[in-house]
Amino acid sequence: VQLQASGGGLVQAGGSLRLSCAVSGRHSNAYSLGWFRQAPGKEREFVGVQNRSGGDTYFAASVKGRFTISRDNAKNTIYLQMNSLKPEDTAVYYCAAGPIKVGGLNPRYWGQGTLVTVSS
Repeated sequence: VQLQASGGGLVQAGGSLRLSCAVSGRHSNAYSLGWFRQAPGKEREFVGVQNRSGGDTYFAASVKGRFTISRDNAKNTIYLQMNSLKPEDTAVYYCAAGPIKVGGLNPRYWGQGTLVTVSS
């Protein structure tokens, strides 16, 4: 499974940004897809996940209500829509594929990161 993330950039606090993750490879549809992020000097943390069927999404408390996940099956792409961005959302964002677990995702495959910088 290969994942290619894109869409990062610089945005002002309160603004919005949409990240994309193109997914390819055999058995890619066997996994749930989600997002993690890693801020400077911090460990990588779970952001959100959408299950295989696309029917359910789960988010970390820090982004719930501000971030959403959607997918375009025709393009084999998932999206992370980020609204009301805060400076503390600044991080490298990674898309991942793997089995879903309670409250998150057990990542088995990673995409390369895309940097999101939120200025105050």
